[in-house]
Amino acid sequence: MLRRMFSAPAGGRAERERFVPQRRQHSGRGSSLWPDPSSPRPGTKRREANGRGCSRSIPAPLSAPLRKGSAELNRPGRMAAPSLTEAAAQWLRWDKNTKTSEIVKQLVAEENAGELQKCFGSRMEFGTAGLRAAMGAGISQMNDLTIIQTTQGFCRYLEKNFSDLKKRGVVIGFDARAHPSSGGSSKRFARLAATTFISQGIPVYLFSNITPTPFVPYTITHLKLSAGIMITASHNPKQDNGYKVYWENGAQITSPHDKGISQAIEENQEPWPQAWDDSLVDSSLLLHDPYVTINKDYFKDIQKHCFHRNINKETKLKFTHTSVHGVGHEFVQSAFKAFDFKPPLAVPEQKDPDPEFSTVKYPNPEEGKGVLTFSFALAEKEGAGIILANDPDADRLLVAEKQESGEWKVFSGNELGALLGWWLFTCWKNQNQDPAAIKDVYMLSSTVSSKILRAIALKEGFHFEETLTGFKWMGNRAKQLTDQGKTVLFAFEEAIGYMCSPVVLDKDGVSAAVITAEMSSWLATKNLSLSLQLKAIYDEYGYHITKASYFICHDPKTIKELFENLRNYDGKNTYPKSCGKFKVSGVRDLTTGYDSSQPDQKAVLPTSKSSQMITFTFANGGVATMRTSGTEPKIKYYAELCAPPGNSDPNQLKEELGELVGAIEEYFFQPEKNKLQPKAE
Repeated sequence: MLRRMFSAPAGGRAERERFVPQRRQHSGRGSSLWPDPSSPRPGTKRREANGRGCSRSIPAPLSAPLRKGSAELNRPGRMAAPSLTEAAAQWLRWDKNTKTSEIVKQLVAEENAGELQKCFGSRMEFGTAGLRAAMGAGISQMNDLTIIQTTQGFCRYLEKNFSDLKKRGVVIGFDARAHPSSGGSSKRFARLAATTFISQGIPVYLFSNITPTPFVPYTITHLKLSAGIMITASHNPKQDNGYKVYWENGAQITSPHDKGISQAIEENQEPWPQAWDDSLVDSSLLLHDPYVTINKDYFKDIQKHCFHRNINKETKLKFTHTSVHGVGHEFVQSAFKAFDFKPPLAVPEQKDPDPEFSTVKYPNPEEGKGVLTFSFALAEKEGAGIILANDPDADRLLVAEKQESGEWKVFSGNELGALLGWWLFTCWKNQNQDPAAIKDVYMLSSTVSSKILRAIALKEGFHFEETLTGFKWMGNRAKQLTDQGKTVLFAFEEAIGYMCSPVVLDKDGVSAAVITAEMSSWLATKNLSLSLQLKAIYDEYGYHITKASYFICHDPKTIKELFENLRNYDGKNTYPKSCGKFKVSGVRDLTTGYDSSQPDQKAVLPTSKSSQMITFTFANGGVATMRTSGTEPKIKYYAELCAPPGNSDPNQLKEELGELVGAIEEYFFQPEKNKLQPKAE
């Protein structure tokens, strides 16, 4: 009865396709394809989307036929397209976690087809962002067995790529996430991953305690290791976890590594003999704990960016810091000590790691004031003028400043990017008097971020480059430039991610927090605030007013048609020449590879046909990018109006940008026609 209930029918293709798993998609930076953004569903598979490396489910028929003699049939440890019950039975033979195995046994006993489908309908796919999904039982979720399988594949892939892997080794870090009902936790997953490598004679540098994500890429380059793993789901909802991978250069992986690792995972699904014996971690001479060394060396290295130690010692400014129930508290305290600051005031309700994230709806500082409620209260009580907020794995930073009016200004990622870019260049210029040195200085930002760094670069004479969305692109490009003898001062993305020091080739909320504190303290000696300095930057280099938002759409067909309509706006293969009263002066389509500004009309940035992304440049100086999200049912837009220096009426510019955004929404998105749901303000 049970086997018949869950097996795909033997009929024709049309009949079998009724048994194809439904598309499922996990939250990356917010919601999923499901209506409730706070409840990601299991069954995620991911594919490349707009450069971020997060991807979507691409389910296949449960009983997809395999060719006779195919290598697929002969891969060791690989299940040959089983039914749900066969998949569950195989799982129970391999899973030694009593909690997840009991969950599966109960689902089988109850003949719960729906839940078995969620657990076993589609395997998580390894992308350039690694894995991210809910913790729970089955191949679609993060658990002991899928961690073992993933690490076995990653191990075999590294063995193929590094002849000296057994000499160099890997680093593994973890955050404080835990999921008691399935027995999963970041620490547990990290130990199992370490066990896998040690069982193969590969040295492992396993942090003995929670660490910020930036410590993993730092450790790779600092100790010259082959690769690194960080077990974290960053600012995702509490039930999620992730497996983030870095290459030997200290940057996140890019293609084709993701495809090679994914293939190796497929070929190494059966747990190796010692896979579950994590006592190896406690007894092996191959295990090293880098915690003390890295804590000392990292804070020594970021002191290279401390230029005003005396001001830091004497500043009257007070800083409030929240780690939003994550790992950041201890490390930001240490960073302040390294820069000779008094310790920042820690928000007591959010200071210690809490896997429940009990005081916030979403543990994501990008949500703004809702996450800062306790920070505002403490800052008001103690007279602190600056709030620094890290996300739970401390790789992002949100900053707020109290204004003379008594109100709090929460800086956008673009605004803080402008401030940090200005500051790091100012400090570099003061340290480098040789005018010729500037020809080797670079700054980077993602293509959907503000172009303010470009404006500063044009006036000051250094180089600016933009990359695709995501720090994997900026980190790898920064490494290339550094290897060529260039100096990469700064990189940022609008999603509050900042790389203020090349010792970490990824976003780093710890160094960004203390460097922001030094910038604020120096400005205070000039009777300037962050807000006043931001205005001064815009006055000198031109105003860059930005607005970003999104529409929700759960129908992939509608999303595709919307973008195809833009590509065939006035006839076949013609993009819009105007948007309401605003004339379009240029188009770049990173889905098709078209760029009207290039002599050969081919885009310089990499393209991806699996995602939608079009950028429009307007005659009034405006730029707007429309793109799909790889992790959410959203069509996002990022609009910016850039004015040359001398235009000092920001209110007029904001009004004009508002009109441009309104036109884009009306003519390009057509929300009523396409039944799009606007962002809830």
